[in-house]
Amino acid sequence: MAGTEQSSDDHRYMAHALRLARRGEYSCHPNPRVGCVVVHSGEVVGEGWHQRTGEAHAEVHALDMAGERARGATLYVTLEPCCHSGRTLPCTDRVVQSGVSRVVAAMTDPNPDVNQRGLKQLRDAGIEVTTGVAEAEARDLNRGFIRRMQVGMPWVTIKLASSLDGRTATASGESKWITGEAARADVHRRRARSGAIMTGIGTVLADDPTLTARAPETVQQPLRVVVDNKARLPLTARLIEQPGATLLVMAQLAPQRVAALRAQGVETLLLAGDDGSVSLRDLLAALAARGVNEVLVEAGPRLCGALLRERLMDELIVYFAPHLLGDGARGWFSLPGLDRIGERIPLQIVEVINVGKDLRLSARMDDS
Repeated sequence: MAGTEQSSDDHRYMAHALRLARRGEYSCHPNPRVGCVVVHSGEVVGEGWHQRTGEAHAEVHALDMAGERARGATLYVTLEPCCHSGRTLPCTDRVVQSGVSRVVAAMTDPNPDVNQRGLKQLRDAGIEVTTGVAEAEARDLNRGFIRRMQVGMPWVTIKLASSLDGRTATASGESKWITGEAARADVHRRRARSGAIMTGIGTVLADDPTLTARAPETVQQPLRVVVDNKARLPLTARLIEQPGATLLVMAQLAPQRVAALRAQGVETLLLAGDDGSVSLRDLLAALAARGVNEVLVEAGPRLCGALLRERLMDELIVYFAPHLLGDGARGWFSLPGLDRIGERIPLQIVEVINVGKDLRLSARMDDS
């Protein structure tokens, strides 16, 4: 806890601000998801959230609603107010002008252009500042934005649909559909909140997916990223025809092929690693540089295994269907066998819930 003492009311109003922030889950990236509540004499007089990139921030919406009742009030916000000009004016200026007497921020802004400068500006203006209220929840809501700001990499989630015996496809490669409709709808919502969906050329050649988000909440299509060492992406691939952008990332330059793909509207990027395949670390850094906070990986065992071997996965989400496919079916990751139990890759389970008839398990890399 930082700043002045927290109260139960602080946590209650911050919980409301976090609920508001989640309303921007599908629409405000690459900006962070932020919610704000203005409280005067125990009454919520203003509230808002950051709805779209380039539009007003959460604090502005909340203060517009509060009007003159903001004077002497407490402002609760899930992220430190910005103090620099970008597509919008600094929120700190508006907060100071509003006359609020206290600001409660869940967390500081990891953006180096803002980090603690916004809070200092508020304190210098005589506003009481408290930080750290519901900080863990606020950080989890914007884990991709935080990762991008702090280390120049996006948050990487590998998504798998699996039988209970850990198989993602039959021995012949058939995988449609392992899970039920509810699980597939849940995946589309995850696509809609992601900045990019990544797959490998093997999946494209085998399944010809569209890799689009078809959830009702979808505001913008995520970038479709195909890891394709030799530029084998067919000109007739369905994902090329979909709305939004497609990026082909290769390790070997094929000028004629690239020209044909570019004529179809496909972006191309050459990123060769030392082993002659695409440098996945450089690819993720390139995605972060273009504003991608969260990458959802829907791929086969080779690409998923490569990401795991290089410790580039942050989260694993598995949708387990209640059936068995047998030991001849395909597994999750292509990984070398382990000789010692100490070589295992540790994960921490963070959530297990039912989604329709299926089970969704979420686990994250355990660095402890």
